[in-house]
Amino acid sequence: MQPLLSVPTILTRMGVSEGFWHHEYWLPPGAIWEDLKESADVHYPQPQHLLLCIPGALLLIFVRFIFERTVALPLGRALGVSDKQRPKVQTNVTLEGFYILLGKTPKKEELVSLAKKSDLPVRNVETWFRHRRAQDHPRLMKKFCEASWRFTFYFTSFFSGLALLYDKPWFWDHTVCWLKFPQQPLSPVLGSFYLLELSFYCSLVATLPFDVKRKDFKEQIIHHIATITLIFVSYCANMIRFGMIVMLVHDASDYILELAKILHYLKWKRVCETVFNVFAVVFIISRLVIFPLIKDKMPEVTLKRVTGAKERIWQRTKNNTGLAAKHQDPGSL
Repeated sequence: MQPLLSVPTILTRMGVSEGFWHHEYWLPPGAIWEDLKESADVHYPQPQHLLLCIPGALLLIFVRFIFERTVALPLGRALGVSDKQRPKVQTNVTLEGFYILLGKTPKKEELVSLAKKSDLPVRNVETWFRHRRAQDHPRLMKKFCEASWRFTFYFTSFFSGLALLYDKPWFWDHTVCWLKFPQQPLSPVLGSFYLLELSFYCSLVATLPFDVKRKDFKEQIIHHIATITLIFVSYCANMIRFGMIVMLVHDASDYILELAKILHYLKWKRVCETVFNVFAVVFIISRLVIFPLIKDKMPEVTLKRVTGAKERIWQRTKNNTGLAAKHQDPGSL
């Protein structure tokens, strides 16, 4: 039987530099990575577990593909979701080439040039581009299917997480989250839930280019990457208890928003407005009331840990920069 490895050894083998996983940046004062060394009976989060999010994300993409076609699509049709009839666009190699390579909205002088090349009136060219852009608009059924998938996951995730944490003393008294931190053994169920959430957000990033492109596309990317980073950091630092509560608080309003979107696509206006108002109330309470209260329960040393780590990184960078400048050849300046 191979000996169980410590976190620094695992991270080194994964190609992460020594400075990155220095215990001062990840653990509270007085704690080192050796404190999280596993034994036969006690298990802690290990960085290599995070690699499971890759097959996990692929599996979720596959499940989503099946769900949207076998559940969401028939459900949408049964509830009356239908796409508007769109005007057909005549095939035109010149205009299509410009549309794909140079832009979807040509300028006035470009319209004149394209009209000459296509031997068409300028007005017909304008109409062609307008109808061609309409073809690329996301279809209502596609929006419905995507919102249905996200609603299903967020709904399942929230109530599953609630069931997992309901009997945990640290769920009701958040100060218990930090007892004996970071030496808090990880249960397989909580570890699996954590990795499932990570896999889901990785799957969202992977499918973003193929999903309905919204106006907040860039913000979505930033949000998903930030979420993945926070899950990664909290898992490696064994902040599972606090991380589980934070994810639960955030999931509390997400599924309500997706439900409001579904109702909007169904054109159930009054019900949609009611659900959206419920979402607004839950969002404000969970994000602006409950979450700050949870954060305030963190020990002072834990709150100062991130700030202290940033200061140490800045000081080391400053010292290294000054040392390099001191030994630099004056002739090269």
